[in-house]
Amino acid sequence: MIVIQAKLIFLTQQDKQIVLDLMKRWSSCMRFAYKRLLEGYDRKTLKRDLQGTFDLNSRYVDDAIMKARSTLESSKELGSNPKKVIFGGRKLFKKLQKRHINGKAYKKLKIRWHEKRKGNLYSRGDKSKKGNLNTRIEVRKNGTFLRINVGERKYVYAKIQAGWKKNKNREEILQEIAKSNMPYSVELKLKNGNIYAYFAIEEEYPEIKITKEKGAIGIDINAYPDNISWAETNEKGNLISYGNMSMPELASGDKDKREYFRWQYAHEIVKIAKEKGKAIVIEELEIKDKGKRGDFSGRKSRRIRHNFSYKSLLSKIKTLARRERIEVTEVNPSYTSIIGMLKYAPQYMITKDIAAAYVIARRGLGLQEKIPDNYIKFLNTLTEKELEELKEHIKNTVKNRHLKKKHLREIDKAIEFLQSLESESERVLKPLDGTSFSTYDFWQVLKVAVVTPFSPEKVPRDFSTLKGLLIQGKWGDP
Repeated sequence: MIVIQAKLIFLTQQDKQIVLDLMKRWSSCMRFAYKRLLEGYDRKTLKRDLQGTFDLNSRYVDDAIMKARSTLESSKELGSNPKKVIFGGRKLFKKLQKRHINGKAYKKLKIRWHEKRKGNLYSRGDKSKKGNLNTRIEVRKNGTFLRINVGERKYVYAKIQAGWKKNKNREEILQEIAKSNMPYSVELKLKNGNIYAYFAIEEEYPEIKITKEKGAIGIDINAYPDNISWAETNEKGNLISYGNMSMPELASGDKDKREYFRWQYAHEIVKIAKEKGKAIVIEELEIKDKGKRGDFSGRKSRRIRHNFSYKSLLSKIKTLARRERIEVTEVNPSYTSIIGMLKYAPQYMITKDIAAAYVIARRGLGLQEKIPDNYIKFLNTLTEKELEELKEHIKNTVKNRHLKKKHLREIDKAIEFLQSLESESERVLKPLDGTSFSTYDFWQVLKVAVVTPFSPEKVPRDFSTLKGLLIQGKWGDP
């Protein structure tokens, strides 16, 4: 998606006031629709009722409902309470509640909050209507204008000021969009008393040519140290090459600087995939855990904040890859690091990050991971006393894994199940009957059993110690 920002210059103050009133009604309509969606109302009922209540046409109301639904779904994805969403911004709202802010500072904050809460308008593009029916770009001899529908056959025109001199080509792009009849969405926002328009155009991507037919490149993004690890496979999932890319710029600096470097790193990854003729496999990143306080604070906040940044980076990789006709597959990232560190890091003498990228690539090819035979044999040698010690180690990791104590019973069953595996056909892991225990949780049991004994304090970065156990089946004192 391409987004172009522009400032709107109105011919008269009266025209501006009419548009401000429209934005206020639309914002109220969207908030009202959000409350009704929480109560279980359907789109058709809302669309019929809201037109008369807020004096908006059918398209404006439909767009308000769509935005409300989008906000509701986003809230659920982040794991927050949809009933506690604050339109206008929670951060600004909390600042307004502080008693030590008063006078001009308080007034300024209140204006900003009201602008964010009431100064919005969104209009979707429509291909059948040659662009956008409610907010249409019109090219005239004296400039480029935005025609805004403010009522039945009533329009207000505002001149589009598309940026400073260095961005003078923005207006030319908008003119080309208007002439091509491409569908484009327009969002109006009120900031510091001025109205800004954001034009969004959905990109039409060319047909995919580079697929997973010849293999894939798996991408693993790590918060600390900040780096991208990649691993190339052939069509059978065998490791061919790998690499690592440091990203120190994403750890600090202003927003624009980080955004610039995210694009640069995305270009580098896509360049590698294009040169090697391989598809790209990336992680699906979902940020749900907000911590105990619900504000992303505490021990996990660092990782979560990085996930926001890396989700943006992965989105850019997808966009650039599709422009270059490269297939992009998203996979579940669960336990890719654990599988990589236990199975492939010792085998190929690579870092656990590159090993995780390799697992991601294989998962993108639809390959399943089996527990190595020698790990099974190792678990079978554990005595009752050693199994009890293993369970104690698992209990200590339960808090870190966000598991409830009831899952310990399922972990016990998992250990039993692992010890009973004998034939190779059973090595493809399956869920335990009658439990909610995930297949990937077996790898967590292995991690505690194999890694913890030689590195109890923290997970090491060098897994060469496991090579003898993994390949030759040799181990010392359990």
